[in-house]
Amino acid sequence: MNNIFAKLPSQAQSSELINNLLQTRHFSLKRIISTGQATPDGEWYNQEEDEWCILLTGSAALRFEGQSELIELKPGDHIHIPAHKRHQVAWTKLGEPSVWLALHYHAD
Repeated sequence: MNNIFAKLPSQAQSSELINNLLQTRHFSLKRIISTGQATPDGEWYNQEEDEWCILLTGSAALRFEGQSELIELKPGDHIHIPAHKRHQVAWTKLGEPSVWLALHYHAD
């Protein structure tokens, strides 16, 4: 047994911490811990698979290509990001870890 909130960093890290919790040939489930990271300017995520994620702690904002408004997330908020929907992490909260659960899968 493990705990999703175990071993959280007490200070900002240089990069996000990503733990693969479960993986099959159909999906992967990851814990992502952000401590102030954001997608660098001009870079976009353009994933081959769909992603469903939920923010468990902290706060963050996502930006989708072609949309000027940020989507701000607080604990408990979840979102579906279709494959090839270009997006960025605009910001994550400084001073406390933002813990995400991210499910990556191929929609049929």
